[in-house]
Amino acid sequence: MDPQIRKQFNENFTEEKYLAVQETIKAWSGHATNFRVAETPVFIPKALKEKLILACEQITDVICQPNFKALSKDAILAGQFVPGEDEHTTFLQMDFGICIGKDGELTPQLIEVQGFPSLYFFQDLLANAYQEHFDIPAHYSHLFGGLNSEEYIALMRKICIGDSKPENVVLLEVEPDKQVTQIDFWICEQKLGIKTLCVTKVIVEGKDLYYEGEDGRKIKIEKIINRVIFDELIRRDDLKRSFYFTKEANVEWIGHPHWFFRISKHTLPLLDSPFVPKSYFLTDVIGEIKDLHNYVLKPLYSFAGTGVIINLNQYDLDAIKDPENYILQRKVEYASVIPTPNVGAKCEIRMLMVWEKGAARPQIVNNLARLSKGEMIGVRYNKDKDWVGGSVGFFEK
Repeated sequence: MDPQIRKQFNENFTEEKYLAVQETIKAWSGHATNFRVAETPVFIPKALKEKLILACEQITDVICQPNFKALSKDAILAGQFVPGEDEHTTFLQMDFGICIGKDGELTPQLIEVQGFPSLYFFQDLLANAYQEHFDIPAHYSHLFGGLNSEEYIALMRKICIGDSKPENVVLLEVEPDKQVTQIDFWICEQKLGIKTLCVTKVIVEGKDLYYEGEDGRKIKIEKIINRVIFDELIRRDDLKRSFYFTKEANVEWIGHPHWFFRISKHTLPLLDSPFVPKSYFLTDVIGEIKDLHNYVLKPLYSFAGTGVIINLNQYDLDAIKDPENYILQRKVEYASVIPTPNVGAKCEIRMLMVWEKGAARPQIVNNLARLSKGEMIGVRYNKDKDWVGGSVGFFEK
């Protein structure tokens, strides 16, 4: 998005360098990605960076309110209370579509906010892989707060492991080796020395949890880095397991499951900012909004864009049997802000934040970018297209 740097990058781009980035990712992590990595990073100029940071702070103000738990109590699925909830989320992410404002300048518009971890480890490795093979200006960085990669990983180690031994910390997921984002698990294992574990492999003895180590030892679980999409787990009644989230256990959650629900689409109607498209609980506005073509219908409980209706009409609303589980969000018009060798690409930036225990607020530490030439950002809208997929933003310092 920085025109001069973009011009230089595109002129110096070669397919060989792009393939080398992919090979470097595989060499450094021991795995190839299960998703498409874009040919290019995104270059964020200072003016847009400042708007993104301001947007994050305004949204964080709402999440930091003393009454936020009361405001979000209805977000937790009935009958799915998980003991051991902490005072605030550990991970916080905000997705912004990059648009053109009324003043003709680039501006971010919130798409989603999540109290759940994403590719915190892969994004650092990806940025370093781009830097290995492309000329990334020294005054641009993918990290925030003056962190370098070594300091960033040290911070993640402090948050995820703390005073525990790495072997007593697990990253928990449903069939991790089948997940699209699995490369992040393996990099996390590599960087922190912890174990990635399927929920079916947790051993329960009273309130204590264990797993079987490579040498056959039974190892106690003290902390769980939660990567399980809880509502997805509920639907997986085919899994043979003895561990259930709703039962009390002697374990500390690094990212308690409740925050996946509390900070989610349920949060959007609570926000009031020029960087947040107006959102409503569907039950609050049934029959009141006439220009439905200007809104997107989103289910409160869905994953990876499933159930979203972009081109909305009254017939779609009339077919909804459970309106209490939906929101309406005013449409965001992504701009094709990234020139590529053919048509311009749209861009979404996810700001990755962490909230240390005892801290008053979360801090922005990293980011994720996604490029698209389709109607939406997701993979199914970008089949057979180039210069699209997962990427990372380098922000002007």
